[in-house]
Amino acid sequence: MRSVVLDTETTGMPVTDGHRIIEIGGVEIIGRRLTGRHFHVYLNPDRTVDEGALAVHGISDEFLADKPRFREIADEFFAFIQGAELIIHNAPFDIGFINNEFKLLGDRPDWCEITNHCTVLDTLQMARGRHPGQRNSLDALCKRYGIDNSNRELHGALLDSEILADVYLAMTGGQTSLSLAGQGQENDSGGSTASPIRRLPADRSRTRVIKANEAELAAHASRMAAIEKSAGALPVWLQLEAAAKTSSTQEIK
Repeated sequence: MRSVVLDTETTGMPVTDGHRIIEIGGVEIIGRRLTGRHFHVYLNPDRTVDEGALAVHGISDEFLADKPRFREIADEFFAFIQGAELIIHNAPFDIGFINNEFKLLGDRPDWCEITNHCTVLDTLQMARGRHPGQRNSLDALCKRYGIDNSNRELHGALLDSEILADVYLAMTGGQTSLSLAGQGQENDSGGSTASPIRRLPADRSRTRVIKANEAELAAHASRMAAIEKSAGALPVWLQLEAAAKTSSTQEIK
């Protein structure tokens, strides 16, 4: 399955107040591997950025003044996400803004509901199901799964999509490989970069395996012995192990 881990930054919220997308970032995953193919663009929203939003992502009106409009990158963006599973943290927010941008174009009515062309997996809902009653922000999940987010001083669509990819792979069974298909150059001009292949930093965090030390193993054995004594019988798994050994011995005889 082809997946695109996606994030956006906006001029503010909600979308019903006329707020617009100012940054889109997405990374491609195929077969649980980051391919290195990504889409990244800054956009001129033709309106000012709210002070509250500026404090979150640090993207100023001056920086966006010479960036392309959504119309200029719409076809390229749609081609990048079409048919993919979109993996998004708090998906309703981003999907609402993406649908609005296509709606504002006025000439692509069949693109105004992106879920007709993509499936969507909301990692926030997934995290709430797995960790009820706990904080499930992206930063909280990074801490929980041992993902390095030390470079995340401000929100950024491409950086956040890369971090979310690591979190998603950890949440769904761990990263199988971080090897990429190739490498290319970053586009720092603010234009879109859907096709180039680039290599992410070599120190990208992998899922950690933490083994019990001798003291912890001893404490575990002591606890199991106490449970066995209290129950008056071997734990089920030890009964199964004993049955398997007996069966194996009988087969050998």
